[in-house]
Amino acid sequence: MAEVRRVSVVLPAGGTGERLGGETPKQYCPVLGRALISWTMEAMERVTWISDIIVVVAAESVDLMKSIIHTYGHKRITLVEGGVTRHRSIFNGLRAFLEDHSLGPALQKPEVVIIHDAVRPFVEEDVLLQVARSAKEHGAAGTVRPLVSTVIASSSDGCLAHSLDRTKHRASEMPQAFLFDVIYKAYLQCTDYDLDFGTECLHLALEYSKVRAKLVEGPPDLWKVTYKRDLYAAESIIKERLGKQLCIITHNKEDAIQIGFLLHETLKSQIKNVKAISSSMCKTSQDLQSILQGQCYNFVCINVKESDFEETQKLTGLLQTPGVCPSYPSVVVSVHLDFSEQSGTQNLSGIRDLAKEAQKADVLVYGLLIRFSKDDVRLQENVQEASAIIVALLKDRNPVLTGQILVAGK
Repeated sequence: MAEVRRVSVVLPAGGTGERLGGETPKQYCPVLGRALISWTMEAMERVTWISDIIVVVAAESVDLMKSIIHTYGHKRITLVEGGVTRHRSIFNGLRAFLEDHSLGPALQKPEVVIIHDAVRPFVEEDVLLQVARSAKEHGAAGTVRPLVSTVIASSSDGCLAHSLDRTKHRASEMPQAFLFDVIYKAYLQCTDYDLDFGTECLHLALEYSKVRAKLVEGPPDLWKVTYKRDLYAAESIIKERLGKQLCIITHNKEDAIQIGFLLHETLKSQIKNVKAISSSMCKTSQDLQSILQGQCYNFVCINVKESDFEETQKLTGLLQTPGVCPSYPSVVVSVHLDFSEQSGTQNLSGIRDLAKEAQKADVLVYGLLIRFSKDDVRLQENVQEASAIIVALLKDRNPVLTGQILVAGK
C-alpha cells in the first residue's frame, strides 16, 4: 500500500453491552465457541498492510483479553486500558502512539489510523483500503449505508415534530479512517461533554480540525452486534463464509477414487468451490498449505477400509500444525467405505478418541460410513445421501456431533 506510509487500527472494546440484555459484554459473547472480538481482530490481522492493532478494553477485562489473544494466537495486538465512555476509550487508544498508555511495547505513530468497532467482525480488506486511501486524500473518511427507517423528531408533548427525508441522509457506520494528526488534534480540543456524550468521530474531525470527511458507501455486512439476536445472525454469517470451499482428499485406491469423483460431482453444485486431491499430494503441512493457500476450512477425507483411520489421522495432524488453518475452526468428515451388506459401525469407534483430541485444536471431526455397492444406481443414491450429510455438517459445524458415526445408504 504505497500511497499510505503506515496504517494502524484502534478497536474500542470497553463497553458493557447493556442493550444485549446480559451480564457479559457483547464483545466477549461466544460465537462458534470464540469471543466475538476475536473474530474482529482476526479480520484485521488478515490485512498485511496494517501495522498495529490497538484494542482498548476496560481495566477489569485486561486478563480476559490476554487469554483470548494467547488462545487464538492473535498477532500485532496491543492492549490499552479504556475510559468510561466510547470517546474516552478511543482517545486513550490514540494517545498510546504518543504517550506511555499501552500495556505493551512502544508504538510508532501511523500516518493513517482506522477506527472500527470491536463488534463488527465482517469488515473486508477492500473497505479498509478504501477508507484509508480516502483519509489520506481528504483527511478523514467514513463508511455509510442507506437508512432503512425514517428518522423522526418528537416534540416535548410526545407528538411528531418533523421527519427527515430518508433519501438525503445516511447511517454512519464503521470503519472510519483519519490522518492521525487530524483526529488526534480533534480529541485534544474536545470538551468533556463531547467525550462523555458524543458518538460520532467524523463530527469531531469536522468540528475541531475543520476536515470534511469523504463518505464511502459500505456493504450490508458492516452492521454491528447490538442485540442478542445479532449474535445468532453473526454466527450464521460466519458459518456461511467458512462453508464456501471444500477439499476432498482421497486415497489412490480405485474404490476411494471412484467415491471421491462421485462426491466431487455431487457437491460442486452445492458448494462454491470444491477441490479434489490425492492424499499423496499433501504429505506435509507445507504441501497442504500450498494447495489450499490458507482459504479452505472444510475437508472430506476418504479412507479405503472401514476401520482405517490412517488418512484422517494424517490430515488432522497437518491441520493442527501452526499456520495451516489460522484462527478458524476446521471441519473434517472422515469417510469410510463399507463393502459388506451386514457391516455396522462398531469398527469405527476409534474416531471418538481422534475427534476428542482434534477438537482441542479447533478441528471438528465427524465420521461418515458410505455403503459401497457394485450397482451404479444404488451407489449414486448412497453418494447423494452422503453429500447431503456432508453439506449439513459443514453448515451446522456442531461440536456436539464430533466423533459421531453417520451412515449413508442401506
